[in-house]
Amino acid sequence: MQYHLNGFKPGNYEVPDEVREPYPNPPIEDLPDEVDVLIVGTGPAGLTMARQLSEFPDIKTCIVDMAAGPLLFGRADGISCRTMEIMEAFNSSEMVVKETYQLKQNTFWEPDEANPENIKRTHKVADARAGLSEFTHGIVNQARLHELLLDGMERSVTHLRPHYSRELVDMTIDDSLTQDLQAHPITATFKRCDDEGAGKTETVKARFVVGTDGARSKVRKGMEIPLLGDSANKAWGVMDILLNTDFPDIRIKSFIQSKNHGAVMTIPREGGYLCRFYVELDLLGKDKRASDVKLTEQDLIAKAQKIFHPYTLDVKEVAWWSIYEVGQRIAERFDNRPVDSPEEVIPRGFVAGDACHTHSPKGGWGLNTSLPDTFNLGWKLASVLQGKCHPKLLSTYGPERRKVAQQLIDADRELSRLVATRPTAGDDSDQAKVDTAKIEAFMKRQSGFVAGTSIEYFPSYICTGQENQHLATGYHIGQRFHSAEATRVADGRVQHLGHLVKADGRWRIFLFGDKQTPTDTSSEAYKFIDFLAKDASSPVLKYTPKGADIDSVIDTYAVFQQQDLSMQDLPDYLWPAKGKYGLRDYEKVFHAEEGNDIYDLRGIDRSQGCVVIVRPDQHIAAILPVSAHEELAKFFDVFMIEQK
Repeated sequence: MQYHLNGFKPGNYEVPDEVREPYPNPPIEDLPDEVDVLIVGTGPAGLTMARQLSEFPDIKTCIVDMAAGPLLFGRADGISCRTMEIMEAFNSSEMVVKETYQLKQNTFWEPDEANPENIKRTHKVADARAGLSEFTHGIVNQARLHELLLDGMERSVTHLRPHYSRELVDMTIDDSLTQDLQAHPITATFKRCDDEGAGKTETVKARFVVGTDGARSKVRKGMEIPLLGDSANKAWGVMDILLNTDFPDIRIKSFIQSKNHGAVMTIPREGGYLCRFYVELDLLGKDKRASDVKLTEQDLIAKAQKIFHPYTLDVKEVAWWSIYEVGQRIAERFDNRPVDSPEEVIPRGFVAGDACHTHSPKGGWGLNTSLPDTFNLGWKLASVLQGKCHPKLLSTYGPERRKVAQQLIDADRELSRLVATRPTAGDDSDQAKVDTAKIEAFMKRQSGFVAGTSIEYFPSYICTGQENQHLATGYHIGQRFHSAEATRVADGRVQHLGHLVKADGRWRIFLFGDKQTPTDTSSEAYKFIDFLAKDASSPVLKYTPKGADIDSVIDTYAVFQQQDLSMQDLPDYLWPAKGKYGLRDYEKVFHAEEGNDIYDLRGIDRSQGCVVIVRPDQHIAAILPVSAHEELAKFFDVFMIEQK
């Protein structure tokens, strides 16, 4: 798809440039007096949280922002492979794939030894993230990603919409009420920001609050959570531009180091014409902020033109620009509980996204870390509010996501040093000249983290069974369920198994059968299915509410090595009767695809098979032998509540 030919226009890219209009500011509606979950901030973390909770009609959610309406342009642009997978869980990946610029190559430029005032390309390489996912790392306006999440909220059963033009002025948590799950211990006071409502205040009582309100988060401050870390006292400029140039790699992501004028990183944007430039600026003085730098977009253009010599940059339009400081900070804790609180203490306030980790935007980690923050928290909060899981489950959010944030901070600190040609704070050298080969090596080493596919949670009661990792070496416990294809038995369709794990709060059990046919009553696969369907200790029977569909809480899929199976010969549990008419579900059984065998791709033990338990956020919770019925029951018993 091509767009922005005659100038940048925000809005829905499915609409032609000539008639596309920005998203209108929505009408203002009164805030509710009382809610289950209050979300403050409509960035990627806030909207991902709201998108998840919008699917549950029994959970009352409110999302609030001080902006007058949806984001139109600027901010993040990189969409990692893992973020694409999450968008697939929301049934929104197709449009993202269609509209994004897909990153396939990187180029590296350094001063020309023969003429150091000029730059020359040293090498061009394939993007290091290729092959880590069925999706490709892409580039698209953050506002467009927001729109897809907002559309999903609007179309959901709750028709959830944000409340704009509200500034949070005060938030308190009544500590005497936090351990009563039915209480509403949060009191938040908002001030209207629009002209019509200027001066008006509104108060919302909530059972839980999630602060996704950015680096200066008032929710975080209300919970007295400090940010740890410091600024590197280094400024960079960023701009999205439409330009003509004779630079040969303008449509390839490029790292450019000049001899005397600094560095530029270029990232092609969606639509074929737009491009983002990150331009290195000078050191900031002590106690100075990026907002103190008195530069304009013309200064950024002039600096870039010097760095690109001998190539020319004829900038026709600047769609958006900003100046930011490089700094890495992380919140001391990610919820309102004191440090080292036991897991039984119920947290009632949370921070996510930039509210709990700040860093430079060059690595493309901001949106791609913020969005998974609340993808992790959302299902846990919904499970607790619905009475499916013990409240202690909420205590796992902080340790899991803070580990990832710390990895982000460490990686960003290293990348910020590598791409700069001027020293940062604490660097006493006159010039920090860097070989671009080191940048390439960094990108290769960090490819899984940058893509989001190697994010791994600590062992815990929802990430366990490491002693069985050998049964499926390609499914790393704690990491996301790495999708691969298999053929559906009922109709022969080739299906990505990872795309079965939607953002609906359900757990998934994937049974990978052994060499014995599953129709043989003596086979371990048959016994496992029989256990799930009939045994009193079966977690499926124990935790599914009476009268609900058998897959409404724990959804089971089976993959077999045998390719001559018939659905009618398999146990009823694998093609259950569902809904008010008792219609059969024929989409739960698969066989390995010849020539693209999932057993080979994911290192699954053919002789024994295995069971892979997948969390609602697509991360692998456990791997068990097919015969481990008791262990499977014990796994769910730790945190789930039996349904009557």
